[in-house]
Parts: sequence; structure tokens; C-alpha cells
Amino acid sequence: MSATLAPEANASLARKHKTVLLAAPRGFCAGVDRAIQIVERSIEKFGAPVYVRHEIVHNRHVVQRLTDLGAVFVDELDECPDDRPVVFSAHGVPKSVPKAAQARDLTFLDATCPLVSKVHVEAERHAKEGLHILLIGHAGHPEVIGTMGQLPDGQMSLIETNEDAQTFTPKEGQKLALVTQTTLSVDDTSEIIETLQSRFPDIALPYKEDICYATTNRQAAVKAIAERCDLLLVLGSVASSNSKRLVEVGAKAGANKAALISSSDSIDWDAVDKAETIGLSAGASAPEYLTDGVIAALRSRYDVTCQEVEVIKEKVIFRLPRLLLEK
Repeated sequence: MSATLAPEANASLARKHKTVLLAAPRGFCAGVDRAIQIVERSIEKFGAPVYVRHEIVHNRHVVQRLTDLGAVFVDELDECPDDRPVVFSAHGVPKSVPKAAQARDLTFLDATCPLVSKVHVEAERHAKEGLHILLIGHAGHPEVIGTMGQLPDGQMSLIETNEDAQTFTPKEGQKLALVTQTTLSVDDTSEIIETLQSRFPDIALPYKEDICYATTNRQAAVKAIAERCDLLLVLGSVASSNSKRLVEVGAKAGANKAALISSSDSIDWDAVDKAETIGLSAGASAPEYLTDGVIAALRSRYDVTCQEVEVIKEKVIFRLPRLLLEK
């Protein structure tokens, strides 16, 4: 007599198989990790509340966890009391913000990513040499606002698209320099730079590429898996430039479909059901537990095989501000 399988076993046998390709590196970069540590250590050192001007990074899960620890997120410095520390976000701030903090004798900690600070220094150096700076970036993004705020109005022009690069007209005799937002698409930015170089052969370029190592590496990892993916899922916030660029890069690199999700709660299960091979990555401000949550959600419905595809190992670490290292 043949054994009869329990209903649960039949259900298990009927589960579809999904292959998940995990892009590596993914998730937190050194700049984001440093910024989050600055808020955490500030709460430990000074007690709660610690005020943070703007979201420390663009991820609501990170912001909520820090809020639970005692961080208070505000839009502007004038919302901060005089007797509590304030942290500036990883995206950087205009020069007017720390000046205002100093004028009020506030204790403040600058969590600006060192690679963003490098762009600020470049822009100032070019301006001192009498060059007009072209900034490739997205209008309204906090990093762009912070970078443009390093110089007086009129000394920097924003280039958002290749069309902008084709139509920008400098003043007669004006010499130019170029800097970029750190979280852009490597390929799209290269096209804009080529246009500017062809129009202005003497334009001063960054000593080293401004697009940060983490953005470059995460895009390379997505490219490495995209052609094999029926569906590419990227974890990140709609406010996160680098996360949105990963979706665009994946679609251009061959993924049949690419989507940005904030967590496992926003998965389009109809799309997943139609896909055999699913790519998974995460923007630089998305914590790894969100990736774990997506894998767990997939395993609750399907027979899942995970394969990590690593293009490079990251070993970058940025030091914390001296104020937090002092006893």
C-alpha cells in the first residue's frame, strides 16, 4: 500500500521554485554607516533628545529606529533648542548652516559623508582659481543644495541632463570646472561629461571621479546580474537618489522588469509569481535586515535558492568626529 502524503507535504511539493541573485555589494556604505553611528553615539554621549537637521539618510526604517532611540528630526536649524546637540545629515549642508550654529553657540556634529565633503572642497578650490563651476546633479536633492551652498549665488550652475549640457552658455571668457553629485548613474553622468568636454575642451575635471565608490560598486553589482533577472527588486526609499539609479541601471542592463521597494511589505507578488529568476539589491541607505526580510517573505511562499554575486569587496571605513571619540 502506498503512503498518502499529508496535505502540508503536497502543498510543499507544489511550491514554485525561485532563484534569487543577491547583488554584492549592496546596502549600507561607509558614509551612511558613519552618519548613523554619529547619531547613535551622540545620544549615548549627550543623552536624548539629539536633534538632526533633515533625515540623516533617506530611509524611513533607519529614521524611525533612531527616533525610537531619542533622535528628533527637524527641517531647519531654528527648530533646534540652544541647549541640545544637533547633527547635520550625511548629504551635506550649505555653509550658512554651521555658521548659524556657531553664532548660537550650539554643539553640532557634521555627519556629511567625507566623499561629499571632497566635492565641497573641490568646488571651493575651483572658485578661488576664478572658475565657474558646473554641478551635475538633481535639483532639490539635499546633496545638491548643500554643494551649491558652499559658494555665493551665481558661482555654480546646475546641469541635470544631457540637454542642459548641450545648451549651457557661459559668459564670454568664463573658464569652467566640473563637479558631480556623488549618487548619480555612472553611465548617464559619463554621457553628460562627454558632452561638456566636447563643447568645452578646457573644462577642469575632478582629480578623482566624484561619484562615490559605493554608488559605482552597487551599480556594477546590479549590472552583473541584470541580464539573468526576470525581475530586479531594489530596496530603498523613493527619496534615495542612489536607490532609484540602481533601478534605472538594472533596467538598462537587461532586467526584464526592475522595481524599487521600501521593504517586503511593498513587493508586487503578481510580478514575483511570473518571474523565475529574481535579482535583489539595496541602496546605500537601506539596512541589511530589509534584504533578509525580502528573502524570508519569498521563502514563505516559494522554494528559494539564493546565490550571491559579488563584484568587489568593500573595506572603506570613515572616522567619527573627534568630539565623539573624546572621553
